[in-house]
Amino acid sequence: MNFYADKTVLITGGGGGIGVETARVFLAAGAKVRLADLSADALARAAEALDAPDRVAIQVNDLADQDACIRALEEGPTPYAVVHLAGLSLPDLDDTADLSLFDATMAANVRNGYQLGRLLHARCPGTPELPARLVFACSLAFRRGGLDRIAYSAAKGAIAGMVRAMTRRFAPVVHVNAVAPGIILTPMTRQLIAERSDKLMAEIPIRRFAEPREVATVIEFLCGPASSYVNGQIINVDGGTIHS
Repeated sequence: MNFYADKTVLITGGGGGIGVETARVFLAAGAKVRLADLSADALARAAEALDAPDRVAIQVNDLADQDACIRALEEGPTPYAVVHLAGLSLPDLDDTADLSLFDATMAANVRNGYQLGRLLHARCPGTPELPARLVFACSLAFRRGGLDRIAYSAAKGAIAGMVRAMTRRFAPVVHVNAVAPGIILTPMTRQLIAERSDKLMAEIPIRRFAEPREVATVIEFLCGPASSYVNGQIINVDGGTIHS
């Protein structure tokens, strides 16, 4: 029997580059997917690209409060897995008195993940024999610090802490893990690559940037039966950068 045949996976940030490829990988594995994103246009493009209308649902959702997070989980079948990719990565503001970017970054990366994780644990159909799965998007930035992205680095560090705490709190009915990508070829990294491509490439032992699918396949592994004893981990997907 196909492991994912009767399972739905909720992907936040589902209209983004990694989100679409993650959906594609889960669809190929037999799952249904629900994509939540701020942008209706991005979701429409994602649904068109995936071309599986009977197994792809889209939801415009900013995940800004408890009600929005409940809707993400409950508008359709209760998800077996939540993949929280939604986030915000912008350079810090020059005005040190302006905390608006910091607040927005923490909300978009951490607060909504905190709410979604707790709600999944409260409502999930997971059991010790078949635990639900929660996968966060961490980042290389939390380990090294983003040169001009202190707020983003702090947010991803907070996600690492959430993974560790939720692992202890939610076991054995939810397994919680994260991926920590390096530089991935998506619209979010386009400007960064344009400005610092040579320096960034020199730090990657395998001398190339990653394709979104190379993150997506790790995410699917963390939700599938092959990772049944993997819990509380932050998996680097960075071509060896952090350990070189």
